[in-house]
Amino acid sequence: MSDAVLVKETGHILEITIDRPPANAINVAVSEAIYKALSRLQETDHLRVGIIAGAGDRIFSAGWDLKEIASMESNQEAVASALDCPGGFAGITEFWGLKKPVIAAVNGMAVGGGFEICLASDIIVAADHAEFFLPEMQRGFLPDVGAIQILPRKVPYNIAMELLYTGRRMSAAEAKGWGLVSQVCSRADLNQTARDMATAIAKGAPLALQALKEVVPAIHSLPIQQAFAETKPGNQRLPIYQQMLMSEDFMEGPRAFAEKRAPVWKGV
Repeated sequence: MSDAVLVKETGHILEITIDRPPANAINVAVSEAIYKALSRLQETDHLRVGIIAGAGDRIFSAGWDLKEIASMESNQEAVASALDCPGGFAGITEFWGLKKPVIAAVNGMAVGGGFEICLASDIIVAADHAEFFLPEMQRGFLPDVGAIQILPRKVPYNIAMELLYTGRRMSAAEAKGWGLVSQVCSRADLNQTARDMATAIAKGAPLALQALKEVVPAIHSLPIQQAFAETKPGNQRLPIYQQMLMSEDFMEGPRAFAEKRAPVWKGV
């Protein structure tokens, strides 16, 4: 684990903090460390929700460490290797097998790849001074580890294209207005806001949480009738969803409701 990535378990929550001053930039070691932490979240039964944050009050993450990339100019193989980390950029943007939800707690500027880490997360909460922007166009390339693929699906197309073309800064308030950010709070309250949200999520049945993360991306772009068809018993294209339907926890929820008690989830 990289010293620049801090990992802490609190009950059912795994907190991952990028701590690489001055800009929490992502290099290969950080990317691999985040992937390792997310793999721990995935593989540890009692962990249900992840939080990814940046240390400090100014920058969530400035994205790729461009100085490191520039130092590889004469070694294209090294550049290719750096851009092909497990789980994709920052260990998250192409971690397709990750079936547990992740909250991005944005403490400041989310720049380029830092913005793309947010887009790869399930929910974004942001400090009121946070800003989101994509300066790649002005640096000679595209934000192609998530922004061009995801942003036009998250906000109106014209807004996404404006942000991509111009690199202008979007405030936390504007991001919330477009529905990109779930909650905006003070910096002092940010970590607790993310923890409170994670705690609320973790009360759900473990298999149901994983099934939700599996199902929604799979059916999001389908016609409604087909989306309903995909969520029927016996559809093996959604194995976690099918496992949930046959689980003990599937009956525990109604049983606990009828008995007026809190459910006791087994994750099976």
